[in-house]
Amino acid sequence: MNDEGAFEHRKEVIEMSVYVKFETPKEISDKAYSLAEMARDGGKIKKGTNEVTKVVERGNAAIVIMATDVEPPEILAHMPALCDERNVPYVYVPSKTELGAAIGLDKPTASIAIMDVGKGKALCDEIAQAVKTLKG
Repeated sequence: MNDEGAFEHRKEVIEMSVYVKFETPKEISDKAYSLAEMARDGGKIKKGTNEVTKVVERGNAAIVIMATDVEPPEILAHMPALCDERNVPYVYVPSKTELGAAIGLDKPTASIAIMDVGKGKALCDEIAQAVKTLKG
């Protein structure tokens, strides 16, 4: 790895460490995108970090999905601690663009809170259990 590559790697690790508390396997991320699509079609979703923060604070979120490619990363820095405090499960996905698309937006979104999972209750529970195991 050249010096520039080493710098980029360190930069990525530093940025991810701001709010990403565990690495999410691709299988779980894919399930999270599917859950977002299910909730879009038959549930209730809040999008964007401000709305998500309010829903979590009020105790109305079933699960929170956050993108890991958010710039600046401080936008979501408070979210894992808030979710832990309110006992709301959360999961990471790699792309804010894909997360936005999963809920029917033409624009990226840093995070979503699913308030009503619709037909995705079993999938939501499965993701929450997998994340609990990842967090240790």
